[in-house]
Amino acid sequence: MTATDPRRVVEAVWRIESARIVAALARIVGDVGLAEDLAQDTLVIALEQWPRDGVPDHPGSWLMATAKHRAVDVLRRQARYRHKLEQIGRATPEAVDPDFAAELDDYVGDDLLRLIFPTCHPALSTESRVALTLRLLGGLSTDEIARAYLVSEATVGQRITRAKRTLAEKRIPIELPPPAEAAERLASVLESIYLIFNEGYAATAGDDWMRPALCEEALRLGRILATLAPHEPEVHGLVALMELQASRLPARTGPDGAPILLQDQDRRRWDRLLIRRGLDALARADGRYGPYVLQASIAACHARAASPADTDWTRIATLYDVLRHLSPSPVVDLNRAVAVAHAHGPARALEIVDNLTLPGYPLLPAVRGDLLAQLGRGAEARLEFQRAAGLTRNARERALFEARAAELT
Repeated sequence: MTATDPRRVVEAVWRIESARIVAALARIVGDVGLAEDLAQDTLVIALEQWPRDGVPDHPGSWLMATAKHRAVDVLRRQARYRHKLEQIGRATPEAVDPDFAAELDDYVGDDLLRLIFPTCHPALSTESRVALTLRLLGGLSTDEIARAYLVSEATVGQRITRAKRTLAEKRIPIELPPPAEAAERLASVLESIYLIFNEGYAATAGDDWMRPALCEEALRLGRILATLAPHEPEVHGLVALMELQASRLPARTGPDGAPILLQDQDRRRWDRLLIRRGLDALARADGRYGPYVLQASIAACHARAASPADTDWTRIATLYDVLRHLSPSPVVDLNRAVAVAHAHGPARALEIVDNLTLPGYPLLPAVRGDLLAQLGRGAEARLEFQRAAGLTRNARERALFEARAAELT
């Protein structure tokens, strides 16, 4: 195959346009599962026709128009079927007007916003939300999602199928939620996107410490959401947080893939463009502090520091104090303890950590081990790092904890 092979063009254009196409179809037919089926039919048609007839001048528009035509055909068939049922007295359906061409050209941004809310609906499990969002909005195949999360294709397929079934059974509409539900639903959307980013930033299992492709997908979704909801400060806060954290990706691993912790990173390798974009997004939040804006403000403190010694740890500890009151969580308290150790010493930080309970969470014993090591309690610290190594499912992280334990032998 050549670089201009029509099949490759189809695949490239599809990755860019698929979310918009599925979103438009979902609005037209009112069913996420049917919308994806119609979108896949459109992809098959393109794979058949473009190699034979040539790539259209405007491939994205061709895909959208073809998909909408198929949706219209389906609705017309459904309308005819209901009409026949009505005639024989088996149903009394609502009138269906198949002539809605004007509606089909509704602004595509509205379609995407309508689709984001159902795919991240709180009625879905976390795993199903993430899988469905990556599938419909990220344009990833079932195989790609399975590889990203180190689960089987069948598992991912089941999660997506379960999510579609739940949306259909609960009759969750493909539309923006009413104002009374908007805040809760937006929080679910932001959480789903950030879960995707976090899995890319620090993989929970497997041989790689990071999966940058997932970070890129989450960033893309976040940027789309920011253009669709420009007046929501928490949307800009999430985008700022992801941009700033993603800026560190080039410096987070060594040549052999081994993890490099924040304090040891070569900050010259941080991506200055992403930092600038992150700070700009934070400015757009306009000082209205929610959980994501606060976390982005913490990330900004690191981004602005030329070296670890220049980091304003006192401000970071203060921001974590505010965050723990706004969004209480043991993980927030654990991160706050790290900031307190830098700002006020390891003894005060250890008092915080000793009051935390996070079953199965490897970073709790890892942080405790680091604090104990700073206090000169090496034997206890070694046991904590060994415990952390036993809890993690990520090979790179396990090697890091085992190395720390070995240093304390």
